[in-house]
Amino acid sequence: MRSLNTSPVVPLAGSQFTRQTTRAIVLEGDKVLLLYTARYDDYTLPGGGVDEGESLEQALLRELQEETGVKELTNIQPFGRYEEYRLWHKPDFDVIHIVSDCYICQICGHFDTPKMEDYERANGMVPVWVDINVAIEHNKKTLENSPKKGLSLIREISLLEQIRAAKLT
Repeated sequence: MRSLNTSPVVPLAGSQFTRQTTRAIVLEGDKVLLLYTARYDDYTLPGGGVDEGESLEQALLRELQEETGVKELTNIQPFGRYEEYRLWHKPDFDVIHIVSDCYICQICGHFDTPKMEDYERANGMVPVWVDINVAIEHNKKTLENSPKKGLSLIREISLLEQIRAAKLT
């Protein structure tokens, strides 16, 4: 799978573990299916961690069902892999290595009610269709004004810009 990192990925020193994730790119014209999180005031691609024994495609569908209520995916095509290293906040490891495999896919049928995890609901996460240009500019403003300067926002801006540049919308 091709790398989506715009600069070399540099590992951090210390003990680490790897978290494999999948992220969905679902497009409808100039709009992309994203998750808006009120707590962080940002837009992110739907997706998340791969459970033990799951294939990447199984995890992709499960995460989309949980976060957006999507019932079925078709035409799943690899878009690329984004890797990042972050300092870990728990005492068991120093560093987390996040590997995000991104897939372009289409949805079939109607949506069910999302079955988000408690923390996702508590953070005000909702699925939305957003113009990709609006999402990119919104995330840039949030990053600029956020005291956290979150790595997740840097990843999401980069991925959304690459999706736009690939002329998928």
